[in-house]
Amino acid sequence: MVIFLCIVTILIFLYFLHFLSYFLLKTRIMKKRKWDLNICCGKMDGGGINVDIICYKDMANFLLIQDIYHLPFKNKAFDYIVCSHTMEHVDDPQRFYKELKRVGNSVVLVLPPLWDILAVVNIWEHKWIFLTFRKEHTTLPSFVPLPFANRFQQIFGQRIKA
Repeated sequence: MVIFLCIVTILIFLYFLHFLSYFLLKTRIMKKRKWDLNICCGKMDGGGINVDIICYKDMANFLLIQDIYHLPFKNKAFDYIVCSHTMEHVDDPQRFYKELKRVGNSVVLVLPPLWDILAVVNIWEHKWIFLTFRKEHTTLPSFVPLPFANRFQQIFGQRIKA
């Protein structure tokens, strides 16, 4: 019974950390300003152009794109770009970041920090672990492949395609 309670307590704590990271801190970053480009927006409106590879209903100023590595925008077309919880899904984070820097003057990356264990070890969706304890970045932090993620996703598929 004690072991069961310890496991439940640990799981509740891990979920709390994930909730803090993914919902509270992410929302706080998104509300800091109006973002000229909210790339891979999901269902969150950044206030400017919202872009994703999947069409979401009722999204203001939404643009569906096919290729994140060749964005349909001119060089430095945007002052403020936010890319939230996307880098950990893509095949080539450096290439995608280079493309974001091409179209934007200021790029902010919102990433799962190492203390958000549930996000860091999410082999169903993520491909990379970013070696940072911070949530918000203006440069691409160091990263390593998430062990077993590629093999797992080859067998079962990736729940989120990026």
